[in-house]
Amino acid sequence: MDSKELVKEWFYKWGKGDFLNLPISENFKHTSPFGTIDGKKTYLDLVKENQDKFLGYVFEIHDGIYGTHKACVRYTAKQGDDFGLDVSEWYYIKDNLIEKIFSYYHIGEVRDERKLENPKGN
Repeated sequence: MDSKELVKEWFYKWGKGDFLNLPISENFKHTSPFGTIDGKKTYLDLVKENQDKFLGYVFEIHDGIYGTHKACVRYTAKQGDDFGLDVSEWYYIKDNLIEKIFSYYHIGEVRDERKLENPKGN
């Protein structure tokens, strides 16, 4: 299975709520702004305990770059009418399974000291 089909299967399984059958390796690692989850069992246990936060999303894929053993996808995940998250993810593939994901998204308010100033006169 090529990287595009594997990532398509990843999103399909999530969209159906079929997280127990995600195409991930036993030593899967998921890194996000929340930290790194190490191992398939740990990842699936976390999802199972927090299904309200992980399931029920509709995904709008905006862009994708697909290589032999990796892919990058930019998408919007929407859960219900009041929550949306813009995400970019890198997928690393080994033996036709996703072995690592690096996920990039904003998880909170920007601290005052990090806010950009508007130029004077605008």
